[in-house]
Amino acid sequence: MRPLTRAAAFALGAVAGYAADTRFGDPRRGHPVAAFGAAATRLERRVWRDDRVTGAGYTALCVGAVTAGAVALDRTVGRRPLGRAALTAAATWTVLGGTSLTREARTIGRSLAAGDLAAARERLPHLCGRDPSALDGPQIARAVVESVAENTADAVVNALAWGALAGTPGLLAFRAVNTLDAMVGHRSPRYARFGWASARLDDLAGWPGARLTALLTVAAAPEPRTAWRVWRRDGSAHPSPNAGQAEAAFAGAVGVRLGGTLRYGERVEHRPVLGAELRPVTVDDIERACALSRRVGVLALGTTVAGHLAIRSLAASRPRTASRRRGTA
Repeated sequence: MRPLTRAAAFALGAVAGYAADTRFGDPRRGHPVAAFGAAATRLERRVWRDDRVTGAGYTALCVGAVTAGAVALDRTVGRRPLGRAALTAAATWTVLGGTSLTREARTIGRSLAAGDLAAARERLPHLCGRDPSALDGPQIARAVVESVAENTADAVVNALAWGALAGTPGLLAFRAVNTLDAMVGHRSPRYARFGWASARLDDLAGWPGARLTALLTVAAAPEPRTAWRVWRRDGSAHPSPNAGQAEAAFAGAVGVRLGGTLRYGERVEHRPVLGAELRPVTVDDIERACALSRRVGVLALGTTVAGHLAIRSLAASRPRTASRRRGTA
């Protein structure tokens, strides 16, 4: 029996890690991402200054530490095929959040379906940062669908895409970047300057996965033409360079109208409407969005495995091609 290649070991680990997330979701205690967040919070309290330079140094230190640790693990544990597969499986399970995302969304959906608006409002902050106090049922349902779309890109597709590009270090580095953005990258008096670097780095890191999410959403949509049309027309209207791509594609795929006025605490945003000609969101659309998210996740896993195998194959063929050229010169 031939030993696993490095690429095949990564592919095996990615599939195993995805299966673990599908079966178990995020662990309730001792989650590595939560541990990273706690450490980053302690560091932020020590170094915070109201300027971009300090924030950029903070971002570089946090992301650099995770990346360096991942590279070191990859070079030690990942030397052998089974070690690489196990490391990739653990890293993939760590960075994925698709199952927890849909569980939270469905929990809110069940509360809305039962007419328990208070419970839905209480649960919404577990999914997104909006102020739920003045939201009615349809507005909460819209917030849930939009959050499922955006987090399908961040918590599933983007992480897997960076795994395809850079292996285990790519998986873990992207999760560090995305976690920092959630912590300090939002607009607030405290983080407007300090969190600028984290927000911009997340925009950069999220660019490829957001477009891949939209493409995979079109592929997984019941009506691909509608999803394609709304994505291409409305995806760039969103204030975020990445979130609008996934949300517009989801709007067309589910067949609903997203966007509009949002409230984040004391801050109000008036966002462009995505899919203006489509119907308003209903409670039943939460389940449709969750099912779509799972289909997109499976497609993203297949793309990751195929992409990583292709990248490793191209990298392995370059030395042979170069040596042949030198030999004929």
